[in-house]
Amino acid sequence: MYSSFRDETPVELILYTDALMTRGLVRTSQHRVTDVLNHNDEAFLILEDVTVEDLGNRGETTRVDYAQVNLDAVLFAVSNADVPSMPELRTPKEATEAVISVPPFKIVGTIHLLPTQGNLRHGLTELTGRFLPVTGATFWSDPLGE
Repeated sequence: MYSSFRDETPVELILYTDALMTRGLVRTSQHRVTDVLNHNDEAFLILEDVTVEDLGNRGETTRVDYAQVNLDAVLFAVSNADVPSMPELRTPKEATEAVISVPPFKIVGTIHLLPTQGNLRHGLTELTGRFLPVTGATFWSDPLGE
């Protein structure tokens, strides 16, 4: 009954909504952040050892042992963990700089698209999943001062 929990490891995530930054550990068997978010069977994530901060000038911080975060409210997620390369899952892709608008945030980084022979529009249509991987990203929100 509990065998599915054996292969799960804790991964630190920072989840951003339009008003909150929630930092905690999620137990998962997935290796990539986008897989944790896109391949979750539930509409939420359970985080452990959680810190929740208001974004902007309010700056209130709350600490709790566990939190349930609704994935529909999550704009994007950040992880500082190194993801080990898995050659057997690697598909050749082209690195492309992208500017992504997720109000009230802007994200600048690199997205990796299937080879498109110069047809960037086609490469973008091949991206699937609600959450997309962006590497080397910086993000900010002028309205929130973050």
